[in-house]
Amino acid sequence: MAKFSLGIDIGGTFTDIVAYDHSAGRQFNRKILTSYDDPSRAVMEGIDALVKSSHLNPKETARVVHATTLFCNALIERRGAKTGLITTEGFGDSLEIARERKYSLYDVKIRKPEPLIPRILRHEATERIAANGAVKTELDIVSVETAAKALVNDGATSIAVVFLHAYSNPIHEKRAIELLADLYPQLSLTASSDVAPEIREYERASTTAANAYIKPLAASYLDSLANKINEKEIDPALHLMISSGGLTNVTEAKRTPVQMLESGPAAGALAGAFFGRDDADGNLLAFDMGGTTAKLSLVDDGEPLTAYSFEAGRQERFVEGSGLPISISTIELIEIGAGGGSIADIDHLGFLKVGPRSSGSEPGPAAYNRGGTEATVTDADFVLGYLNPDYFAGGMLTADKKLAEKALDVIAKKTGMERTEIAWGIHNVVNENMAGAARVHISERGRDPRDFTLLCTGGAGPVHAYYVARKLGLKKIICPSAAGVASALGLLVAPGRVDKVTTVGMQLNNCDLDELEEAFRQMEEEAALVITETGLDPKAIKFQRLADGRFSGQGFDLVVSLPEGPYGGKKGETKRKELLAAFEAEYHKKFSAMPPIVPVDFLNIRISAKALVPDSAVLLKGRQNSSSSAVKGARPAYFPESGEYVTTKVYDRSYLTVGERIKGPAIIEEEGSTFIAGPDATVNVSVTGNLIVTIMD
Repeated sequence: MAKFSLGIDIGGTFTDIVAYDHSAGRQFNRKILTSYDDPSRAVMEGIDALVKSSHLNPKETARVVHATTLFCNALIERRGAKTGLITTEGFGDSLEIARERKYSLYDVKIRKPEPLIPRILRHEATERIAANGAVKTELDIVSVETAAKALVNDGATSIAVVFLHAYSNPIHEKRAIELLADLYPQLSLTASSDVAPEIREYERASTTAANAYIKPLAASYLDSLANKINEKEIDPALHLMISSGGLTNVTEAKRTPVQMLESGPAAGALAGAFFGRDDADGNLLAFDMGGTTAKLSLVDDGEPLTAYSFEAGRQERFVEGSGLPISISTIELIEIGAGGGSIADIDHLGFLKVGPRSSGSEPGPAAYNRGGTEATVTDADFVLGYLNPDYFAGGMLTADKKLAEKALDVIAKKTGMERTEIAWGIHNVVNENMAGAARVHISERGRDPRDFTLLCTGGAGPVHAYYVARKLGLKKIICPSAAGVASALGLLVAPGRVDKVTTVGMQLNNCDLDELEEAFRQMEEEAALVITETGLDPKAIKFQRLADGRFSGQGFDLVVSLPEGPYGGKKGETKRKELLAAFEAEYHKKFSAMPPIVPVDFLNIRISAKALVPDSAVLLKGRQNSSSSAVKGARPAYFPESGEYVTTKVYDRSYLTVGERIKGPAIIEEEGSTFIAGPDATVNVSVTGNLIVTIMD
């Protein structure tokens, strides 16, 4: 009988593997350094280690769920396929023209993001569809053939087809794709009407180009990983985490891999919501800090916030408009270059700078003894006494503290400061980087950081959570069990999910509600088909309807949740009033004001389809009793409140029992992560196994 679930999360530094035994309610973890040349190698090493230790029986595995930053990294680092574009005549430069608005108004040297497809690989075809879907100019087959031949001769292995107003009528795109598939079966093909069937030409073209750019890589990687897993006699089909926080099947992920760009961070946000559901008092700030980046997301009423676009490869990390727009549903979060591997140095002005440059897993921090010589956040944490060099990543790595000290001494020599001052400076600067990003992320949503509980995950999150919380004025921290691999465990509680969008361009006060209902029904049927292909019960699907609405004449849209349908029929006028009320309520909540009497437009409509996955129940329970003391020793650790190293008790988390209370300062170690409780912290062990940390004034 199948009883195991397997979660796989590939990060920039570590690959996390979690095997969950449903019959015993226990999880078993492995952290493996990510193998950049072949990411699947680290995955298989982790699976082999779990099998060898008898913590995973391949033949009793019910499902396998995977998240990865591989595709997003490939896009940012420009390591995708050589991609060509065939577009409507006159629109070959739309990717370069982009939007008129500058993200930095007075910067005369502003750099716009470079298109993924260079001008030489952008060709035009003769055709024209009007905004209402009418065919103005028939598709010229010869022009498509000529464009495709030129692209193939120039070495393109993937082609994006983006025709004007294809969201309204995709007939020309579909015909072009059929033609290209017949002529060049070896090519990877992407149509905008399959990836982003919504209005706004630049954003639609950018999203389609990104999908085409990573599609060959996704197909190769996912097929290879699925085959390797099956070779281990693990039979269930591989499921993939998508950016919106749901699961899909391999076929769908290979068709639209752009949906997976933020799959890794999405898993971390889901984990935060899951672990905090019982112990949080309302609002959560999910803080996931790994070896390369830190992610922050807001959780309201148990659900991470959802956005319907994001930017990849920003020229300026925190500046909106400086990246490539990607029109997909994604969990709303902010990601900064602040991880354990973030490199520290003195900049040209003489200030200490930490990140965003990272040592990753190759060569890694200096303490890893794998060739890295530059000081990193992890090296500073070793020097401060926060990390145990003999039990780092659960003993997977035996770190060398002397190498960390040597790396920090290089910076200390530049400044004339002591090594400890530099180590604390690095720790403090990276904390301020994360706190600053959190302030912006929260304030942009009109919220107060002090209303939130910080939930920390990731290998480095628990090390930094205490002082990040202090900077934000937070009084409560939650640190879940196995925090270092929480994202991988979060994969196992994710539902199957499909998000669909289509442009309708209707004015709500006089539109045909039967037509609106039919558009929603069609999207729901398409989503149900994908859910079924993922192996889930279509009868268990729950649909949510949304719309991009605005008052007529406005230049921006607001995504709002809509009441349940059907909208047409005899109750049409009643439903029309309900739809209008839903939009006005959300508008007032967002802006605290309403314009004079103005009609409401629905530009796009959306659906989100979710279905629970069988055997996705994961128990949160703490240890009730222990035969051994949790205290495993003591070591000197630096706390700025004392201005010196303090002999600090070290606890083995696996022996902490429910109700146990610890007064800071304290160091709580477990396989994969270490929680640092400062002098003003009190730690209590919850019945869920979470550490509940209260910070005194």
